[in-house]
Amino acid sequence: MPRLRTSGFFPWPAFGSAARLQEFAAGHPSNLKEIDMAKAASASTQPFLSDIKTLRARARKHIENGAVTDGYQADRAVVVKLLNEALATELVCILRYKRHFFMASGINADAVAQEFLQHATEEQGHADLIATRIVQLKGEPNFSPEGLAMRSHAEYVEGDSLIDMIREDLVAERVAIESYGEMIRYIGDRDITTRRMLEGILAMEEEHADDLSSLLEDLGR
Repeated sequence: MPRLRTSGFFPWPAFGSAARLQEFAAGHPSNLKEIDMAKAASASTQPFLSDIKTLRARARKHIENGAVTDGYQADRAVVVKLLNEALATELVCILRYKRHFFMASGINADAVAQEFLQHATEEQGHADLIATRIVQLKGEPNFSPEGLAMRSHAEYVEGDSLIDMIREDLVAERVAIESYGEMIRYIGDRDITTRRMLEGILAMEEEHADDLSSLLEDLGR
């Protein structure tokens, strides 16, 4: 028989294994019922949403903030800073992909160049999404060329050959994957809209990395 210690409204056993827990549960069904009832009572006391009057009152406060309501839980200044770094990363990637598109040469250049162009177009879409979100958060997207390379997480490396170009683009995509992942984990549930946007961008960056990895494998054969 397991030793019992009292805590709260029913005795709680000191279990040493899952098997002993099952033995106790089989011999004390009333305790399990009390546990379930306690959990249900606790859940029922937590409202799913704020009451309607509170929601309406909060919406009227600071109406000049637009989409940023009192329910916004993230540090807006930090999020805008992170998004401007992400914007710089996308802009640098666009420039690098564009150069590689025009400079690609060799037997396999046409197909690879089209891949570069497609990636550049998709990175432009990412940049537009990020800039739009920055404005929604009452920030200012930083498109200044001054300090662009310093703000970017990825580097601008031209590459001397088609293989070098693909490799440098792959490295940049891997950097973006890491940085977007860290941003998503940092933001969490505190800014759901930004997190979902970044998750979508991350998924496409992973596709880009997979495309480039396949190109390297094909050209290496």
